Amino acid sequence: MSKIQKHMFEQVRTSVLLKQACKSALEYQTDTDEKAIYPSNKDLDLLSAFDGDLPENIGDANALLNLLANQGAQNTVRYSNGRYYGFVNGSALPIGLAAKWLADVWDQNAALFVMSPIAAKLESVCQQWLQQLFQLTENTVAGLVGGTSVASLCGLAAARYRQLTHLGWDIAQHGLFAAPALRIILAKQTHGTVVKMLNLLGFGQQQIEWVECDEQGRMRVDAIPPLDHSCILVLQAGNVCSGAFDDFQTIIPKAQAAKAWVHVDGAFGLWAAASAKFNELTKGVNLANSWSVDGHKTLNAPYDCGIILCADPKALTQALHQQGSYIQTSENRDNMIFTPDMSRRARGIELWACLAYLGKNGIAELVELLHQHAVYFAKNIRIAGFKVLNDVVFNQVIICADSDEITVNTLKAIQNSGVTWCGGATWMGRKVIRISICSWATTETEIDKSIAVFSECLDKHIQLANGVYK
Repeated sequence: MSKIQKHMFEQVRTSVLLKQACKSALEYQTDTDEKAIYPSNKDLDLLSAFDGDLPENIGDANALLNLLANQGAQNTVRYSNGRYYGFVNGSALPIGLAAKWLADVWDQNAALFVMSPIAAKLESVCQQWLQQLFQLTENTVAGLVGGTSVASLCGLAAARYRQLTHLGWDIAQHGLFAAPALRIILAKQTHGTVVKMLNLLGFGQQQIEWVECDEQGRMRVDAIPPLDHSCILVLQAGNVCSGAFDDFQTIIPKAQAAKAWVHVDGAFGLWAAASAKFNELTKGVNLANSWSVDGHKTLNAPYDCGIILCADPKALTQALHQQGSYIQTSENRDNMIFTPDMSRRARGIELWACLAYLGKNGIAELVELLHQHAVYFAKNIRIAGFKVLNDVVFNQVIICADSDEITVNTLKAIQNSGVTWCGGATWMGRKVIRISICSWATTETEIDKSIAVFSECLDKHIQLANGVYK
């Protein structure tokens, strides 16, 4: 037995370490609503405890866990708090977090059925449930990745493969460099990650045809250029600032008639399709060719869980083709053929747990609750003196003060309060504060506490701007 094996078997017991980690995790969850959402400067100074060179020898596992539980825990951002409204970050449902704990102990590699039958089975079930939830065709396949960024990469890669075959070009055989030109059609409000993924796929700025948007950030139907079978068109289910949805029922049929590929970036908004209440927003979205969506946003699955959905399985699997004589595929689902990576954690376990726990009606209720709270927030933040700049159609609220200076300074004060947290952006040329209601834990009581802080910070910076603050 080697020195390291002896240490592992005789001095470091997995069960003991797991009990220690469990104790620290439960302490972290205690009174979480009363703890600061964002680390203070004093807390951030504690991060220096992690500095230093790589240790020479095997360390003390208990001491390392204590370091994480103390200095580490002090420097987390508490998404699970109902007063966190930043970056469209959801909170983990309790069932999802518990399932992830169990899956982490199982430590499954989800690449192949032979590597983990349970991971393959549950991803297969999730695929079927997502088809039903979003009213997609039975041939639609799902792959689980880190987030919508990579999910969009997969959908756009499938689009590139399929549109080039329309032009008589096999990218797998001939590569990209001498391929016929494809046209990329994007709205000017398209999320930046879509452009990033297009760059990774070999598309440059000169191949993008930018389409004007309306005042809510929706692609203007009348501004879309003529489409053809060389086009990849990207639409949005949920603008990242306003929450607005593109006009799917008008745009997608026209695109399909021209044999253009339609990819829908639905990071948080695609979940609205689970509720009949949002039928007018999502009508026709199921007619697209591919969709990207996050489980860790609106659904409140634990991080990380991105989903690529594609109605053209061959295009997706050919675009992500993997070779290797050692790969042992089966007649069952082999998860790796739907994603860029092979080895990865079995994130489908907690996704399955969240979907199974909520069910269709529970998911609908959750997305409707987020919208209800966004409407409540917008109504009361107006009373507090802010301007609301968007139609609150889903879970996003854009607010500002009378000037960019007051808006920016008020946002800094809100972020430093420790009571609530949100981010900023630029919207139609103005500095704004961006509110994302994305947590199951948010209540009207939590919103009231937040608005009190927003109001106090705004009043202070209005007075400072007018030179009358005392």
